[in-house]
Amino acid sequence: MKVIEHIRTAKKPLFSIEILPPLKGMSIDSIYDAIDPLLDFDIKFIDVTYHREEYVWRKKPDGTEEKVAIRKRPGTVGISAAILNKYKIDTVPHLICGGFSKEETENALIELTFHGIDNVLAIRGDKIKSEHRWTPQPDGHHHAIDLVKQVVSMNKGAYLDGDLMDATPTNFCIGVAAYPEVHFEAKTLEADMEFLKQKIAAGADYIVTQMFFDNAKFFSFVDKCRAMGIMVPIIPGLKVLTTKRQVKGLPEIFSIDLPEEFLNELEKCTTDKEVKEVGIEWCINQSKELYRSNVPVLHFYTMGTSDSTKRVVEKVF
Repeated sequence: MKVIEHIRTAKKPLFSIEILPPLKGMSIDSIYDAIDPLLDFDIKFIDVTYHREEYVWRKKPDGTEEKVAIRKRPGTVGISAAILNKYKIDTVPHLICGGFSKEETENALIELTFHGIDNVLAIRGDKIKSEHRWTPQPDGHHHAIDLVKQVVSMNKGAYLDGDLMDATPTNFCIGVAAYPEVHFEAKTLEADMEFLKQKIAAGADYIVTQMFFDNAKFFSFVDKCRAMGIMVPIIPGLKVLTTKRQVKGLPEIFSIDLPEEFLNELEKCTTDKEVKEVGIEWCINQSKELYRSNVPVLHFYTMGTSDSTKRVVEKVF
């Protein structure tokens, strides 16, 4: 079932999560262990992220260098299919521009169709550590809107091979990302939102936001979207802040602000355990307010664990 269909038929806000594929060498059981504790809360769909391979050059005994992968996560397509097969919960695999040619993207979409998956989230993706700036794959897409257009074309039966006759159209629901506090590469929020509007005009069905900790900024963002004519569902993305490292790192990485009240409470914490308790309480209050405002979905970035998310949703749903 498509995400947009879940939203249209819902009588109250829905619950969804985003998971990280396990690192190379880890079992898929690590994913199941993160999902199982949340099943009682009627998860409507599960986003499965994709992370590009990262490499280093290592010197061999003969003095030459070889390219070695230092980070590799198992394929999002296979994991999405495994979750759908095991739980009968709809999955939303992430499609990214970086690291993929247009043909590889088309092949992934074909494979997803064969697995019965009809949702994708189209995003540009981040640069890898070895890059000074984000670099597209040769013969790949430069922007998320280009991914959206490719999926829309396939939904109309148009593949890269223009000689195909009577090609079967795909049937994907397309999500895109947005930043209530502006993407760190954007010049202004208004410019960022104009690009978002173009993605919707190209055929995207819904929006899911980056994490935020100030609901006022989300509500303001939604109002600005509506004023610009962006009328698709906008799903708030939430995360429980659980470590002192995140207190410093998340605002820097994602260009987000922590409200002064929240930050004051976090600064009193001396251990990660204390930070986690404050983070859970903050997210509970955030979620309750969003739920009361009748957002379409409360979408949680679980980052591979579920205990803190469970403590939030059991107070909300």
